[in-house]
Amino acid sequence: MPPDPVLISETRSWAVKAADDFRAAEHDLTASPPLLADAVFHCQQAIEKILKAFLTWNGQAFRKVHDLGEIGQQCVKLDSGLEPLLREAAPLTEYAWKFRYPGEYEEPAPEEAKSAIETTRNVLKVLSEKLPKDICNKSS
Repeated sequence: MPPDPVLISETRSWAVKAADDFRAAEHDLTASPPLLADAVFHCQQAIEKILKAFLTWNGQAFRKVHDLGEIGQQCVKLDSGLEPLLREAAPLTEYAWKFRYPGEYEEPAPEEAKSAIETTRNVLKVLSEKLPKDICNKSS
């Protein structure tokens, strides 16, 4: 029996948004000067959305939350092999808010943004491989 078209559509929507956020993060680093705070924000968002795509595909409800640790734990319950990767990604949670509003925080260092990009790239690669191939394509 083919998968439910609504499930495919909802999962694809999350995966496409994740890819768009990652694209934005990479693009932010090419600005002159680089938009480091925006880049790390988009990294957090990309990871959050690909995790939600994975949960959606697996029929798991999730809270409206930005906490990558919480969302990641739900994913680990479905696939324990994700645990080391998602533990590494969990600290990016703070990028959902840390640099988004005026306050006492300085911009992240370029090395911090590049590290966030690498972590995000790894999470997207691994989680995308756990979804059907056509899910992560915008045109499908």
